[in-house]
Amino acid sequence: MEKSFIFAGFGGQGMLLIGKFMAMSCMLDGKHVSWLPSYGPEMRGGTANCSVIVSDDPVASPLVDVADVVVAMNRPSLDKFEPCVKPGGVLVINSSIIDRKAERDDIQVVYCDANGIADAVGNPKGANVAILGAVMGKVDVTSVESMTEAIRIELGEKKLRFLEGNMKALEAGMAAV
Repeated sequence: MEKSFIFAGFGGQGMLLIGKFMAMSCMLDGKHVSWLPSYGPEMRGGTANCSVIVSDDPVASPLVDVADVVVAMNRPSLDKFEPCVKPGGVLVINSSIIDRKAERDDIQVVYCDANGIADAVGNPKGANVAILGAVMGKVDVTSVESMTEAIRIELGEKKLRFLEGNMKALEAGMAAV
Protein backbone atom coordinates (compact mmCIF):
# COMPACT_ATOMS: atom_id res chain seq x y z
CA MET A 1 0.00 0.00 0.00
CA GLU A 2 1.20 3.48 -0.86
CA LYS A 3 -0.83 6.69 -0.65
CA SER A 4 0.34 10.16 -1.53
CA PHE A 5 -1.22 13.39 -0.30
CA ILE A 6 -0.91 17.09 -1.06
CA PHE A 7 -2.27 19.51 1.55
CA ALA A 8 -2.44 23.05 0.13
CA GLY A 9 -3.69 26.47 1.25
CA PHE A 10 -2.59 29.90 2.40
CA GLY A 11 0.15 30.20 5.00
CA GLY A 12 -1.55 30.24 8.38
CA GLN A 13 -4.33 27.81 7.44
CA GLY A 14 -2.46 24.91 9.04
CA MET A 15 -1.74 22.79 5.98
CA LEU A 16 1.80 21.95 7.04
CA LEU A 17 0.50 21.03 10.49
CA ILE A 18 -2.17 18.62 9.27
CA GLY A 19 0.41 17.07 6.96
CA LYS A 20 2.52 16.46 10.05
CA PHE A 21 -0.50 15.01 11.83
CA MET A 22 -1.07 12.57 8.94
CA ALA A 23 2.59 11.58 8.75
CA MET A 24 2.89 11.05 12.51
CA SER A 25 -0.37 9.10 12.70
CA CYS A 26 0.69 6.72 9.95
CA MET A 27 4.14 6.39 11.48
CA LEU A 28 2.46 5.35 14.75
CA ASP A 29 0.61 2.72 12.68
CA GLY A 30 4.01 1.29 11.67
CA LYS A 31 4.01 2.72 8.14
CA HIS A 32 6.91 4.38 6.38
CA VAL A 33 6.24 8.07 5.78
CA SER A 34 7.69 11.22 4.28
CA TRP A 35 6.60 14.82 4.85
CA LEU A 36 7.90 17.58 2.62
CA PRO A 37 6.83 21.22 3.21
CA SER A 38 6.79 24.01 0.63
CA TYR A 39 5.88 27.61 1.33
CA GLY A 40 6.36 31.11 -0.02
CA PRO A 41 8.63 33.68 1.64
CA GLU A 42 5.73 35.46 3.39
CA MET A 43 4.50 32.25 5.09
CA ARG A 44 1.30 33.61 6.70
CA GLY A 45 -0.88 34.76 3.82
CA GLY A 46 1.43 33.31 1.17
CA THR A 47 0.93 29.87 -0.32
CA ALA A 48 1.84 26.84 1.73
CA ASN A 49 1.60 23.16 0.91
CA CYS A 50 3.16 19.90 1.88
CA SER A 51 3.28 16.44 0.46
CA VAL A 52 2.96 13.29 2.52
CA ILE A 53 3.66 9.76 1.36
CA VAL A 54 2.51 6.77 3.40
CA SER A 55 3.76 3.32 2.44
CA ASP A 56 4.23 -0.23 3.65
CA ASP A 57 7.73 -0.02 2.16
CA PRO A 58 10.48 2.59 2.60
CA VAL A 59 9.76 5.81 0.71
CA ALA A 60 12.41 6.38 -1.95
CA SER A 61 11.62 10.03 -2.69
CA PRO A 62 9.45 12.56 -0.83
CA LEU A 63 8.44 14.34 -4.05
CA VAL A 64 4.80 14.11 -5.12
CA ASP A 65 3.86 15.28 -8.62
CA VAL A 66 0.58 13.40 -8.85
CA ALA A 67 -1.24 12.51 -5.62
CA ASP A 68 -3.88 10.02 -4.56
CA VAL A 69 -5.44 12.74 -2.38
CA VAL A 70 -5.31 16.53 -2.71
CA VAL A 71 -6.72 18.91 -0.12
CA ALA A 72 -7.39 22.43 -1.43
CA MET A 73 -8.07 24.88 1.37
CA ASN A 74 -8.34 27.95 -0.91
CA ARG A 75 -9.03 28.85 -4.55
CA PRO A 76 -5.40 29.32 -5.69
CA SER A 77 -4.57 25.88 -4.28
CA LEU A 78 -7.53 24.32 -6.09
CA ASP A 79 -6.48 25.97 -9.35
CA LYS A 80 -2.89 24.79 -8.95
CA PHE A 81 -3.35 21.28 -7.57
CA GLU A 82 -6.60 19.93 -9.10
CA PRO A 83 -4.60 18.68 -12.11
CA CYS A 84 -2.29 16.84 -9.68
CA VAL A 85 -4.93 14.33 -8.52
CA LYS A 86 -4.44 10.85 -9.97
CA PRO A 87 -7.39 9.61 -12.06
CA GLY A 88 -9.66 7.85 -9.58
CA GLY A 89 -8.09 9.84 -6.72
CA VAL A 90 -9.76 12.13 -4.20
CA LEU A 91 -9.96 15.93 -4.20
CA VAL A 92 -11.17 17.53 -0.95
CA ILE A 93 -12.28 21.14 -1.40
CA ASN A 94 -12.91 23.64 1.38
CA SER A 95 -16.32 24.76 0.17
CA SER A 96 -16.46 27.40 2.91
CA ILE A 97 -14.22 29.75 0.94
CA ILE A 98 -13.75 28.22 -2.51
CA ASP A 99 -16.27 29.59 -4.99
CA ARG A 100 -15.99 27.01 -7.76
CA LYS A 101 -16.61 23.33 -8.32
CA ALA A 102 -14.06 20.80 -9.48
CA GLU A 103 -13.62 20.68 -13.24
CA ARG A 104 -12.59 17.03 -13.53
CA ASP A 105 -14.96 14.10 -13.74
CA ASP A 106 -12.38 11.30 -13.41
CA ILE A 107 -11.84 11.83 -9.67
CA GLN A 108 -13.88 11.68 -6.48
CA VAL A 109 -14.65 15.14 -5.14
CA VAL A 110 -15.55 15.94 -1.54
CA TYR A 111 -16.89 19.40 -0.73
CA CYS A 112 -16.21 20.10 2.94
CA ASP A 113 -17.54 23.17 4.74
CA ALA A 114 -14.41 23.13 6.91
CA ASN A 115 -14.83 26.61 8.36
CA GLY A 116 -18.51 25.99 9.12
CA ILE A 117 -17.72 22.67 10.80
CA ALA A 118 -15.00 24.26 12.91
CA ASP A 119 -17.34 27.08 13.98
CA ALA A 120 -20.12 24.59 14.79
CA VAL A 121 -17.92 22.63 17.20
CA GLY A 122 -16.65 25.80 18.90
CA ASN A 123 -13.15 25.66 17.39
CA PRO A 124 -13.06 28.39 14.72
CA LYS A 125 -9.32 27.87 14.15
CA GLY A 126 -9.88 24.15 13.55
CA ALA A 127 -10.92 24.27 9.88
CA ASN A 128 -7.70 22.50 8.93
CA VAL A 129 -8.43 19.62 11.30
CA ALA A 130 -12.06 19.46 10.11
CA ILE A 131 -10.88 19.00 6.52
CA LEU A 132 -8.37 16.40 7.74
CA GLY A 133 -11.35 14.58 9.25
CA ALA A 134 -13.06 14.69 5.85
CA VAL A 135 -9.96 13.08 4.34
CA MET A 136 -10.02 10.35 6.99
CA GLY A 137 -13.73 9.80 6.40
CA LYS A 138 -13.10 9.25 2.69
CA VAL A 139 -9.70 7.53 2.61
CA ASP A 140 -8.89 4.60 4.90
CA VAL A 141 -5.27 5.30 5.80
CA THR A 142 -5.08 5.57 9.61
CA SER A 143 -7.23 5.16 12.70
CA VAL A 144 -8.84 7.82 14.86
CA GLU A 145 -6.83 6.47 17.81
CA SER A 146 -3.53 6.92 15.98
CA MET A 147 -4.55 10.37 14.77
CA THR A 148 -5.52 11.41 18.30
CA GLU A 149 -2.11 10.35 19.55
CA ALA A 150 -0.37 12.06 16.62
CA ILE A 151 -2.19 15.33 17.31
CA ARG A 152 -1.29 15.05 21.00
CA ILE A 153 2.39 14.47 20.16
CA GLU A 154 2.59 17.26 17.57
CA LEU A 155 0.82 19.79 19.81
CA GLY A 156 3.23 19.06 22.66
CA GLU A 157 2.65 19.83 26.31
CA LYS A 158 2.38 23.60 25.84
CA LYS A 159 -0.52 23.35 23.38
CA LEU A 160 -2.27 20.28 24.80
CA ARG A 161 -5.24 22.47 25.76
CA PHE A 162 -6.16 22.50 22.04
CA LEU A 163 -6.48 18.70 21.81
CA GLU A 164 -10.17 18.51 22.73
CA GLY A 165 -11.22 21.18 20.21
CA ASN A 166 -9.16 19.53 17.49
CA MET A 167 -10.70 16.14 18.19
CA LYS A 168 -14.20 17.64 17.94
CA ALA A 169 -13.28 19.21 14.59
CA LEU A 170 -11.72 15.94 13.34
CA GLU A 171 -14.75 13.83 14.27
CA ALA A 172 -17.20 16.38 12.82
CA GLY A 173 -15.19 16.47 9.58
CA MET A 174 -15.30 12.68 9.38
CA ALA A 175 -19.05 12.65 10.02
CA ALA A 176 -19.62 15.27 7.30
CA VAL A 177 -18.58 12.84 4.56
